[in-house]
Amino acid sequence: MVTYIDAATAPLKNTGQVRLYGPDDFAGMRKAGAVTAACLDALADVVKPGVTTQEIDDFVQAFGREHNALPATLYYRGYTKFSCTSINHVVCHGIPNDKPLRDGDIVNIDVTYIVDGWHGDSSRMYPVGELKRAAERLIEVTYESLMLGIAAAKPGNTTGDIGAAIQTFVERERCSVVRDFCGHGLGRLFHDTPNILHYGRPGEGVELKPGMIFTIEPMVNLGRPQVKVLSDGWTAVTRDRSLSAQFEHSIGITPEGCEIFTLSPKGLHRPGFDR
Repeated sequence: MVTYIDAATAPLKNTGQVRLYGPDDFAGMRKAGAVTAACLDALADVVKPGVTTQEIDDFVQAFGREHNALPATLYYRGYTKFSCTSINHVVCHGIPNDKPLRDGDIVNIDVTYIVDGWHGDSSRMYPVGELKRAAERLIEVTYESLMLGIAAAKPGNTTGDIGAAIQTFVERERCSVVRDFCGHGLGRLFHDTPNILHYGRPGEGVELKPGMIFTIEPMVNLGRPQVKVLSDGWTAVTRDRSLSAQFEHSIGITPEGCEIFTLSPKGLHRPGFDR
């Protein structure tokens, strides 16, 4: 059974209860989300053939320092980088390294900054040079699936409605939804209740109520949905080595629907696809 609790009186740990946040909390999330979105905007000029993912991570570190924002991933469960960079068949949690990006690659960059105790969590896909049409299409499908999930995030609906909206669209486009990872509650904690599955049935799951804050972050594969985690304990890849893409926003449920905290200030949610 799911229980809801006023976030102001809840302990700062995951208790399995769904926190309901107030207006001041939403203001804090707006501030954190804005810094994260601004960093992702700035990265659009950084990502290009020959750049290493370590250079991208160094940029994320410097940007955070300039904006008084702390990286949530650094030392989280032993992780040692400021961001996650997932290339081509890497589904998520790719670790930045010194290997340069190549023309035709696609890369997801996932950034979470902590600003005044609040977490702004978002990721986007970036094209590296000229892409094949299959890669472009995968990015488009993944982005649209995120926005359809967000459209279903409103009071009275359930987490299952979000998942069903994403899954139905993705599978209609002959792609697949990764089931091994999900969105999550967010706020003063990096990961909290509830989990947001990107597949499911309408009407099932947790009822959405005003004040809830969480991420929606579908991972979509061109091939089959199965993934495996490599020996580093972090990097998840598609088992069939098909391309994978992901987009992520942090949102809060409002009386009318939802608010996206991590919107791009420059409208660069899909970099390179304004042709």
